[in-house]
Amino acid sequence: MSNSSSITQFLLLPFTDTRELQLLHFWLFLATQELQLLHFWLFLGIYLAALLDNGLIITTIAWDQHLHTPMYFFLLSLALLDLGSISITVPKSMANSLWDSRVISFAGCAAQVFFVFFLFGAEYSLLTVMSYDRYVTICKPLHYGTLLGSRVCVHMAAAAWATGFLNALLHTANTFSLPLCKGNALGQFFCEIPQNLKLSCSGTYLRELGLIVFNGSLVFMCLVFIVVSYVQILRAVLRIPSEQGRHKAFSTCLPHLAVVSLFVSTGLFAHLKPPSISSPFLDLLVSVLYSVVPPAVNPLIYSMRNQELKDALCKLMTGFLLKL
Repeated sequence: MSNSSSITQFLLLPFTDTRELQLLHFWLFLATQELQLLHFWLFLGIYLAALLDNGLIITTIAWDQHLHTPMYFFLLSLALLDLGSISITVPKSMANSLWDSRVISFAGCAAQVFFVFFLFGAEYSLLTVMSYDRYVTICKPLHYGTLLGSRVCVHMAAAAWATGFLNALLHTANTFSLPLCKGNALGQFFCEIPQNLKLSCSGTYLRELGLIVFNGSLVFMCLVFIVVSYVQILRAVLRIPSEQGRHKAFSTCLPHLAVVSLFVSTGLFAHLKPPSISSPFLDLLVSVLYSVVPPAVNPLIYSMRNQELKDALCKLMTGFLLKL
């Protein structure tokens, strides 16, 4: 038995501790150390790709005056959040694999929980704001300048960041004030609230569950807002007479819809999957899908069908090469 005051560090789950990866290690004849190095290089590749992709989007939008519009302002904010979210979890996991360690300090774990909750909460709020931007663009184009002026956009983005910050502060303070009676081993490669709650004494985490239910209600309301917005967008697009106009309207909406779908589906599955199908390997895989993959993939989704952004990026790269 232990309590939170006596715990100074937590133990994270190494990738080599899951049964399925041990089986993979057997068939591939990889030593534990080699499997850890494989994990390190895989995460390093994903992390560098996320840094490059998001960094290019931030630089391009900041550099090109033609991209100083509400849509690209929100996209720049999203890229900043993606950079932050993947930087909170992946480098620590890589360091643990490289140095064959599982340890994270109590303060480090609390900081990781806070920033993960803050950045992902702010990103979800920002995606909700971006759905409103798409709705105004397509359904109320004549009022776009009035409804989404520069000051309004800054306020909406600030509200998204503030919402994530306040939620993270509340949940982190509440979670780490609970007494811990079930050790200090976390079944995850980074600190997250569900894993910390599993270490709490039975009955002491009811107030945190209440906060999670309240927060879940807000998430559901945002999801309803996004769905309703896209229903209105779809109705407006189908009324556009020209096929070229419909294609252009869909092209501006599909990347955002794809990012929302990836973010929401992986997050919901990670936290709402039935206990009957839960396993350390599946938990690890799903956590990678919702915490590592979206920040690396989001820039590709947004730039793939956005000719304006691709043209600006080509101009930026051409100008940079000419200066060399």
